[in-house]
Amino acid sequence: MKLSEIKTHLQNVDSVNFILSSGEIVPKHFHVTEIGVITKHFIDCGGKERLEKVVNFQLWDANDFDHRLSAEKLLKIISLSEKTLHIEDLEIEVEYQSNTIGKYNLEFDGVNFILAAKKTACLASDSCGVDTPKTKVQLSELQNETCKPGGKCC
Repeated sequence: MKLSEIKTHLQNVDSVNFILSSGEIVPKHFHVTEIGVITKHFIDCGGKERLEKVVNFQLWDANDFDHRLSAEKLLKIISLSEKTLHIEDLEIEVEYQSNTIGKYNLEFDGVNFILAAKKTACLASDSCGVDTPKTKVQLSELQNETCKPGGKCC
């Protein structure tokens, strides 16, 4: 989700709720402790230079049980961050504490903001030797096939 998208969603919700994709609910007394830009400048395993930038939200679960972040307040925090840090309309990455600091993509289900799992991947699979998965075919599927060009058995 991009920064412009969360701003649109925040204008249409009654409360700000975050849920992990596992169904675990981020306690309603969470704080947004940081909004910033993270820049990652790196070389992938194929030797290609890359630059990635994301808007980062850090959520923190404190013992401040009376705290509730309203959509209006979060919009004000985002606006101040945009002005002060000159933030572009980038994808959002959310940090949230579990056993360690987890990084999540952000999605919206119409009511709740979902902290969706991020996954690693090889960015240079064509040059680093990672084989592409081969299609597995059951021999029983080939019984009625005739061996001709374009058939499954040739």
